Amino acid sequence: MTTSTKAPENLLKKLRSGHRYVITSHINPDGDAVGSSLGLIRILRAIGKGAVVWSRDEPPKLYRSLAGSERIHIGTEPPSGFPDSFDGVIVLECPTLDRCGLEEQLGDLPVINIDHHLGNEHYGVVNWIDTAAPSLGEMIYRLSQGLMVNLDQETATALYLTLVTDTGGFRFANSSPAAFDAASALVAEGAHPEQVAQWLYESQPESAVRLLGEMLKTLEIHDGRVATALVTQEMFESAGASSSDTEGLIDHPRSIAGVDAVALIRQVDDDQFKVSLRSRGDIDVEKLARKKGGGGHRNAAGYLAEGPIDELRQTVVAELQDTLS
Repeated sequence: MTTSTKAPENLLKKLRSGHRYVITSHINPDGDAVGSSLGLIRILRAIGKGAVVWSRDEPPKLYRSLAGSERIHIGTEPPSGFPDSFDGVIVLECPTLDRCGLEEQLGDLPVINIDHHLGNEHYGVVNWIDTAAPSLGEMIYRLSQGLMVNLDQETATALYLTLVTDTGGFRFANSSPAAFDAASALVAEGAHPEQVAQWLYESQPESAVRLLGEMLKTLEIHDGRVATALVTQEMFESAGASSSDTEGLIDHPRSIAGVDAVALIRQVDDDQFKVSLRSRGDIDVEKLARKKGGGGHRNAAGYLAEGPIDELRQTVVAELQDTLS
């Protein structure tokens, strides 16, 4: 069993007291966000609560095999009955409320804030922040224990997927004893590691593979330790790809021997770009992202910036080199 701290009693009490919740996470949701949301909704239903997962952006295609993914409410238009028939909003993986992209739409409903990122602003009526957690899904697993819910196979699989994606297949520094304890417990409850591995590594859409090829053409190595790559609107069009096909692209330049820090600069609008950062070991890219209005973890972070893209790339390289020095 995991030695991590239990879900706080005030959180358990708050969840038991309501009848129906909205669950949301950050813009451009990743595996941890999607798996945690779909796991949590099943846990809440197991204790007799109603819930809807609401995401501003469409989840990556990789996660469409997760049970319940087809019922995620997508976009800025609220789900049916919102807000009158809901008792609160559970916000996952968002250090600040605006990170979910739905801050204006959420209105005055009470917010429950569950997160494992650094720099969380404790904006909820209940805040459970554990920056040592290997994934948000691992925290949701602990929450299920506090609510005394026995997980079914689909829920266990969703939460197991969060561990695989956020630890990089148990390769990153956050592959802690708690990560392996939770993974073992989730497999014992019915999660299928081989199925999750197939979804993540052997079910890539053709468009994602073609986008990878386009991205690799832009790869540059700077002084041996910093790698950068670009994804532009033209590359999306050439590959027949969408933003959901970018999941995992940054792992390829990160795999290069000797590279300690990576930036993937992805165009999201005419002059706006998402800068995703990755690093190894003690190299902290979260501090750099936070200075730019973003955030994340020590070895995985990101922020939004404005172009032109060539100048932005030069700036990012210089800042990463300063971080390494």
